[in-house]
Amino acid sequence: MPSEASRQAMTITPQFPVEGGCDCKAVRYRMESAPLIVHCCHCRWCQRESGASYALNAMIEADRVTNLGIEPEVVNTPSESGLGQKVARCPVCKVAVWSNYTGSGPLTKFVRVGTLDKAELFPPGVHIFTASKQPWVVLPGGVPAFEEYYERDAVWPEESLARRAVLLPLIMAYQQRQRIPD
Repeated sequence: MPSEASRQAMTITPQFPVEGGCDCKAVRYRMESAPLIVHCCHCRWCQRESGASYALNAMIEADRVTNLGIEPEVVNTPSESGLGQKVARCPVCKVAVWSNYTGSGPLTKFVRVGTLDKAELFPPGVHIFTASKQPWVVLPGGVPAFEEYYERDAVWPEESLARRAVLLPLIMAYQQRQRIPD
């Protein structure tokens, strides 16, 4: 059962910008606006990558994340799709601060919510790949959950869909340059 403080945090709308970073504070960043969506991914790849039962990522346009510290080290890691992902880690303490997935490449960042200074203000907007969630994880009511992925139009807020519409031509051009299937 969530505490009163955590229930209040879940209902508070964060004021932007918000900052975050790694444990040693060498990598610091600022999210200039709200994320498009916060994914709670229960796939086995995210479990392995995070060392936990899921990964909590705030998806946001890369140009809405401002670097305030040293540049993170980008590590290429495998993914279930076979296309891989790039994980940005602090070169000093090695904490992962965000990922770039192949589908949208450098145009979006999947910010690790746990690296935000006020992570409690960013609960999941959707649970994905729940077919492979750990059996003891209990999903909360009132949050959309899907065994695999989902249709954005059915889940994302209108504002996020409008922002994605602006980003989509850039993503399509990136995919064509990389010869990535949609």
